[in-house]
Amino acid sequence: MEIHLIRHTAVENPENLCYGFAEMPLRKEYQEDFKAINLDADFDYIVSSPAQRCCLLAEHFKLKYSTDERLREMNFGNWELIKWTEIPEEEINPWYKDFIHIKPSGGENLLEMQSRVLNFWNELITKKDVRKVLIIAHAGVIRLILQSVLKFPLENMFNIQIDYGKKVIIEAKEDYFSIKKVNG
Repeated sequence: MEIHLIRHTAVENPENLCYGFAEMPLRKEYQEDFKAINLDADFDYIVSSPAQRCCLLAEHFKLKYSTDERLREMNFGNWELIKWTEIPEEEINPWYKDFIHIKPSGGENLLEMQSRVLNFWNELITKKDVRKVLIIAHAGVIRLILQSVLKFPLENMFNIQIDYGKKVIIEAKEDYFSIKKVNG
């Protein structure tokens, strides 16, 4: 199975708001961003995060797709749509020190996000009737999948840069994975 993971294109966020689950509009030039994306494969299965910033990409290419809640970005709870600089220090500092276990009020921690993303991933890679997959998602989701495939420590997942509108291609074999492309 060949799996193409693509991150949504750049968002309009001049105030540097914290967002994950919250809807965030794509930048005004998103149609130009879409034109720069090459989706040359014939996909058997296409699935997207339900976030509009992901679904718009599938709709632009007139793709038949489904959505899956497990592909959402991290839920930052009460921090959603607040400027990062305005999140109270007594809340954000502990999270900066341990984002794996500590969660924003009303949100989720990285282990909870990892659990839902890998639940999706493990279900996907067992599908026998699918040979080419397109997943339209978020940087956090793609990083967690790469972390699972490459088996590096979870705390290092932010060391991988996933650019807006770029693809990661993973080949899933019977007993191993091969990374074919990152940010392609």
